[in-house]
Amino acid sequence: MKGRRVLVTGSEGFIGSHLVERLVELGAQVRAFVLYNSFNSWGWLEDLPKPVRASIEVFPGDIRDAERVEQAVRGVDTVLHLAALIAIPYSYHASSSYLETNVFGTHNVLQAARRNDVRRLIVTSTSEVYGTAQFVPITEQHPLVGQSPYAATKIGADQLALSFHYAFGLPVAILRPFNTFGPRQSARAVIPTVMVQALDGKSEIRVGSIHPTRDFTFVKDTVEGFVSIADCDAALGQVVNLGTNSEISIGDLIEKIGKIVGKELRVVSEDQRKRPARSEVERLWADNSRAAALFGWAPRHSLDRGLELSAAWLGEHLEAYKAEIYNL
Repeated sequence: MKGRRVLVTGSEGFIGSHLVERLVELGAQVRAFVLYNSFNSWGWLEDLPKPVRASIEVFPGDIRDAERVEQAVRGVDTVLHLAALIAIPYSYHASSSYLETNVFGTHNVLQAARRNDVRRLIVTSTSEVYGTAQFVPITEQHPLVGQSPYAATKIGADQLALSFHYAFGLPVAILRPFNTFGPRQSARAVIPTVMVQALDGKSEIRVGSIHPTRDFTFVKDTVEGFVSIADCDAALGQVVNLGTNSEISIGDLIEKIGKIVGKELRVVSEDQRKRPARSEVERLWADNSRAAALFGWAPRHSLDRGLELSAAWLGEHLEAYKAEIYNL
């Protein structure tokens, strides 16, 4: 990536901020597209070391604004598109916002990348597009089932991206991470939700359903997947899973977190935190063999090590979270 001119959309978010940091380490020239706001807040980019912040070009805008996206893409050779609305519970209440951001926003990126002849475009997908596993481990050939409005919009964005590859020869690949976790993650996700409550002194942990299983990948491993696929010609026109080829139930995960933070945690499953019954994705377990075959990717962090790093970071940033409030 040294010397590459890279645009990262969603750069101020959880994965995006880690990706920006890694790209700077590798010598890339980074333009960080952040959601415009009147507070001039750069989200988690402000948590990066000062030398890293000083080396990036922060570009405020809105992924739903085609003209602004066009301006952001000009002059770069690589686009890593992460900007999206991702909270599943809120998608039940605001589906039109998810459609506008995830589908039309992605369309803006695709059109801008096509007009500006970018060398590589990576579109970020999600394991949620598979719905409940019909077989495990889940390969990229698994049927796509939109069990939530969020998942449906991500399916639409993925298919739109592939259509631009087939119809116009756009050099695009789709990276499909399973459940990424780590420092800077929103409290709407299960691991920080549990950890924040535990670190805040609560022994009664409020969550949704505890029986579904997930495949959790530490954020630094996910970032290496982005870096690797961005330099892999063989991945063009393909969808590539990123996961650890393992699964754990939410209940067992909470027990593991309790051991790491040194507390016995009692789980309270609240209806308001549960998905509608037919919308719950019951099982996710990634087949990561395509990522290994195409660009040699494999996770380097165990779940336990990732949880330890996450707990340590959250312990130092607890004031940034609101343990008593349920995040939609």
